[in-house]
Amino acid sequence: MNPISIFAIALVLVVIYTLGFYNKLRQIQVHIKASIQEIGNQLKRQANLIPNLVESVKGYLTHEKGIFEQLTSARKSIDRANQSNNPKDIEKSQELIGKALGSLKVIVESNPEIKASSLVSDMMNELRDTADKLMYARRTLIDLTADYNSAIVTIPGLWLASIFGFKAEKGLDTPMSSEHTSVSEAETKNPEVKLN
Repeated sequence: MNPISIFAIALVLVVIYTLGFYNKLRQIQVHIKASIQEIGNQLKRQANLIPNLVESVKGYLTHEKGIFEQLTSARKSIDRANQSNNPKDIEKSQELIGKALGSLKVIVESNPEIKASSLVSDMMNELRDTADKLMYARRTLIDLTADYNSAIVTIPGLWLASIFGFKAEKGLDTPMSSEHTSVSEAETKNPEVKLN
């Protein structure tokens, strides 16, 4: 083989690799956007379930008005977050809904009449299922963002990403310092469960 043939083959291989790399990054970006939309989709599903749950439980809980205000506020927050399609707003609305549903769960579990209602039980199961799907969608976003960011900071991706203008994706906006980033001594001990 002459040097020109070797150079031509090498050039073709470099072009094929570069195109493949470019397409891979574009595909990951599309999946990142889709996973953000899935988080919004599950939040919307959760927000749509809440009014039905509220109506089901209202008859039992005339004395617990605060929980209904919390749920209504959380639902409005989800609607605003879905319209903005901003991961930070989605994260905040998820916090609000989590707090409200946690309060509702305590009320439902402490009230045998409500707990026995199959309608309320079914709705709580739907909300739990949605929470699981939300967690999965968030995990998907985290994994996709990590894959993408790893590809653009390692060689040869580092060079190609800068040529094509690829920038790091933010993913979920989470504080990098707080209690959730450290483990206390008490948390390292094996839990004891006593059922008596």
